[in-house]
Amino acid sequence: MKYVGAHVSAAGGADQAVHRAVELGADAFALFTKNQRQWQGKPLTETAIAAFKTACRQHGFTPEQILPHDSYLINLGHPEAEGLAKSRAAFLDEMQRCEQLGLTLLNFHPGSHLNKISESDCLKRIAESVNEALAQTQGVTAVIENTAGQGSNLGWRFEHLAEIIRHVDDKARVGVCIDTCHAFAAGYDLRTAEATQATLDELGSVVGFEYLRGMHLNDAKSAYASRVDRHHSLGKGNIGLPAFTTIMQDARISGIPLILETVEPDIWRDEISWLRAQVSEAAPGK
Repeated sequence: MKYVGAHVSAAGGADQAVHRAVELGADAFALFTKNQRQWQGKPLTETAIAAFKTACRQHGFTPEQILPHDSYLINLGHPEAEGLAKSRAAFLDEMQRCEQLGLTLLNFHPGSHLNKISESDCLKRIAESVNEALAQTQGVTAVIENTAGQGSNLGWRFEHLAEIIRHVDDKARVGVCIDTCHAFAAGYDLRTAEATQATLDELGSVVGFEYLRGMHLNDAKSAYASRVDRHHSLGKGNIGLPAFTTIMQDARISGIPLILETVEPDIWRDEISWLRAQVSEAAPGK
């Protein structure tokens, strides 16, 4: 089963994100459970939690179809004690908010060494941060998103993701989310069906599809291997449509949220419909 949706606004409450997803004809969605550009968020009230759970139940959304994203400010590999402690506290809060909402996934950007510690030390520090949060929560999987590799950000190589996973104690509660724009900008070719298949095969061999918990389906304004993160609408960027057809027809990608973060929300409904149609076209030959 391919669950397809978009990252929708939770303005007015998390339950409103559910309704916005329904309006798009989506059967998956992503959201922020607090303001993504602030360290502190308002605590979730019992009323807000109940409204979200009721909306999900009414519209048939299960936790495996929902991919919440944490704050952009968090750096779980921060090289300095104060910044690391602040990030770890904020990440734990994000995990606990997911617990409260009955969600089982939390998507996060791994972190940056800020040119102050080695890549390997930073990757271990990220894993240690994840271990701390997992030890204090239950039922929520930490989902590492690959990055474009801008600046000192890690996670732009599949090997980085695998290394973090290697150091996480509870392998059942760690996973990855692959962003197509980020992968392309990081040097993973997606410009043809054959190139996309090769990239997916590499993901399988280096990380393992058993760890794939979600994908962000974005075309790229940025150039191949540019290490620049610039999303575009499907088929309008430097990746092109064949990559997304290939992804939708790959049997290894199933039962996870496939989330648009493309730049024209007005056409999300059309993009969702197009993505679904790729699966239908593949069905007779499968």
